[in-house]
Amino acid sequence: MSASKKPHLNLIITGHIDHGKSTTMGHFLMDMGVIDERAIAQHAEESEKIGKGDTFKYAWVMDNIKDERERGITIDLAFKKFETQKFFFTLIDAPGHRDFIKNMITGASEADCAILVLSAKGDEANVAVAPGGQAREHAFLLRTLGVGQIMVAINKMDTNNYSEDAFKATKEIGEKLLKSVGYKVDQVPIIPVSGWVGDNLIKKSDNLKWWTGKTLLETLDDFKIPDKPIGKPLRIPIQDVYSITGVGTVPVGRVETGTFKAGAKVIIMPSGAQGEVKSIETHHTQMESAEAGDNIGFNLRGIEKKDIKRGDVLGTPDNPPTVANEFRAQIIVIHHPTALAPGYTPVMHAHTAQVAATIVAFESKINPQTGAEEEKNPKFLKAGDSAIVRIKPVRPTPIETFKEFPEMGRFALRDMGATIAAGVVKEITEKYTP
Repeated sequence: MSASKKPHLNLIITGHIDHGKSTTMGHFLMDMGVIDERAIAQHAEESEKIGKGDTFKYAWVMDNIKDERERGITIDLAFKKFETQKFFFTLIDAPGHRDFIKNMITGASEADCAILVLSAKGDEANVAVAPGGQAREHAFLLRTLGVGQIMVAINKMDTNNYSEDAFKATKEIGEKLLKSVGYKVDQVPIIPVSGWVGDNLIKKSDNLKWWTGKTLLETLDDFKIPDKPIGKPLRIPIQDVYSITGVGTVPVGRVETGTFKAGAKVIIMPSGAQGEVKSIETHHTQMESAEAGDNIGFNLRGIEKKDIKRGDVLGTPDNPPTVANEFRAQIIVIHHPTALAPGYTPVMHAHTAQVAATIVAFESKINPQTGAEEEKNPKFLKAGDSAIVRIKPVRPTPIETFKEFPEMGRFALRDMGATIAAGVVKEITEKYTP
């Protein structure tokens, strides 16, 4: 079966920095034949040159920006593709630090499933799942952002002499974490691997004789294809708008929900401009229609360039995209040097929109694991807090509730080059109509 014929899944790899997720995935991709050994050997050589020894050679596969190499950390999202028996995967490598969160919410939030890599070294695992640990933060975000399918790879088994007891101890730590953020533990596969040596990635290993379960590769094929939100109303966040001579206005974006076809009547929000779709294309190929998941360009009749820009959302006149003057949200504060007070105005990133937004009120502080209210009208919020707040973008912004349109109802708040908070929209408290 060719790649395009197999069902497609976006897979995100997460975990605490230094737990070996880049090494594990790099080795996995090499064993899968996606990258050749020559490239790996070359990486090892470069690694020696900058004094990293060859320990980074597999991780290089995932780090393909020169500046990342010199700094020895994974920064951007590296996109890789590979095929298993059942699926065609796009791999989203999530950096192990703060920017992971922005990427996850604005671009990679499209993950269908996730691998959480946890180190089998007891002290490392405990740090990762402790409050403030990245494994805890990532698991909570994956759950909050609607990534329902997750597996855990317990890595670095080679450092424990492949001990079954070490695996069991780490598995327990992992299960406790998953349970605390709301995953059903009996539905989450947890497997032992060594990313460095290559055990149990695509074939069974003699080092892990006691392990009767599946390999990483086999476990990936147990994921399920999520239902595409095709039956929902049309929503296309605009990524870019081009003016092409002789053609006209050509917006580009990804269909998040619904379907649409050439000839359809459409509306752009927040301008309220209406027109019709002349033609649709993807990768320079004309299409009759497009559906949720498709990245497309389309030519509009009756809509001028001034009426449409990045961050706007296209829908149909009978069910136009919602535009908010104000909304209620559940946020989790990820990072802040001191504390947030009401009136704070960071930049909100939601789908393709970026807009300054003021947190006008803190309604309540909630338990991040259970959602129970812990304190009414808190005076301030600090890193690690989860809260219900009211947010007012400085201009009307198209956004939906997470419940109705998860794809359109999540956002990140950024300031000073860092992601301050991540959130989901609970309710639109004040709608804007053009």
